[in-house]
Amino acid sequence: MAAFAIRLVRFTGRLLLALTAVVTPAVVFLVLIVLTDGAGSGLPAWLTTLGVASAAALWRSRRRTGAAQLVPFVPVVVAAVLTATVCVPTVPRTRQHPPALPFVATQHWSLNTGSRVAVYHYPPADPGTRHPIPLVYLNGGPVRGISVLDHRFLQLLAGRGYDVYTYEQAGGGRSDLLPMDQYTISRSVRDLNAFIHRLGKGKADVLGFSSGAVVLTRALADPSVTTQLHRAIIAEPGPMDGPTSRITGHTGRPSARDLAPSMTGPRSTHIPRYAVAFGLMRLGLLTPDSKLIGQAEGDNAFTAADLGSDTASAYCARDAHRIPSEDTPQNFSFSPAASLRMQQTVKESPSIAPQLRRSKTPTMLMIAECSSQIRQWETTVLASDPAIQRTQYMPGVGHHMWNGLDDNNDRAASVVTAFLQGEPTPLPNYPTREEIPAFLRNRE
Repeated sequence: MAAFAIRLVRFTGRLLLALTAVVTPAVVFLVLIVLTDGAGSGLPAWLTTLGVASAAALWRSRRRTGAAQLVPFVPVVVAAVLTATVCVPTVPRTRQHPPALPFVATQHWSLNTGSRVAVYHYPPADPGTRHPIPLVYLNGGPVRGISVLDHRFLQLLAGRGYDVYTYEQAGGGRSDLLPMDQYTISRSVRDLNAFIHRLGKGKADVLGFSSGAVVLTRALADPSVTTQLHRAIIAEPGPMDGPTSRITGHTGRPSARDLAPSMTGPRSTHIPRYAVAFGLMRLGLLTPDSKLIGQAEGDNAFTAADLGSDTASAYCARDAHRIPSEDTPQNFSFSPAASLRMQQTVKESPSIAPQLRRSKTPTMLMIAECSSQIRQWETTVLASDPAIQRTQYMPGVGHHMWNGLDDNNDRAASVVTAFLQGEPTPLPNYPTREEIPAFLRNRE
């Protein structure tokens, strides 16, 4: 029994030494990836690691003879194979745009900002009920294609007489990429201004959702843009500026995060190259324009399943087991690096509250009962913009308010159309500015 225990201890010790011999070069490799920001697709870091590990193995084998001299090189070979997978692309390195949608034509407009964006137009279903002001939709993302679920909602608005235009913001979906340093929140505001100008129909109503609502909020603080805005609808906004992004608080009623079944389908994060790249970017250890993977390669690799519980967080807990398919695999497009870069520019921006307090554009704020957004992000907009005429607290829905479940699309459309037409609110005007403290205190 004692002999067995001794052998077990020796075996365990050797196994730990072998694992250490494999793990150490891998850790050195990751450190070099961070220090070099992934230069050369990680190859310089890999060659350096291989050289150092081989030298160490050679030093360890100097007193061995025969086949035993090769033993120290075994973990080096294993580590070299494992880390090499981080340097080898598995998807094209030039952007592969989604194929055309079967139900709407894709146009490409070159804006005077230099952005070339994919544009979709839904004319009113009945020209006799056409509303005179065009409606522009800004999707969330921030650098993401427009989902099929959103397209269906825009079709519904067109069915109610609206001349609906939308575009995938630069870098998203079928729009052209930008150099990484040009993905800024101010560029997105200028693109919106340029788009409405290119539309050539005078003032436009604008509906901004999530990060698109952030773009719209900042546009309302810019006098050069507000001259082109007729009415604005801010739906489920993220933080509008740096000070707001640092606000801590609570979200809405419980969402389906951690309750819904895991998303199925391929994940880029199951591939070592993209797991390392996206993971280190998320941790802030690699820059969004890291040379480990290019922007186009990252866009091609990222899948809907990579969003994980982020999708579930956009639905109420009660809907956890009936979350609809928001998009098709062919249409899905998300740029993780450009999105991180865009979010960073918001966090680094100064307060826009002084400018927003001068806004005169009639505005409505929409917030969801089960919102995954920090409530204070939303109430800060309400407190700062005196031109917000009504707030619509949407019961029974999460962050993605027009989600195709039950009558949620019709209810959202009724709220939108009532405001745009100056009709009475379908829901109570809640919360008002005066009710913000109670609203936050009640954790609604």
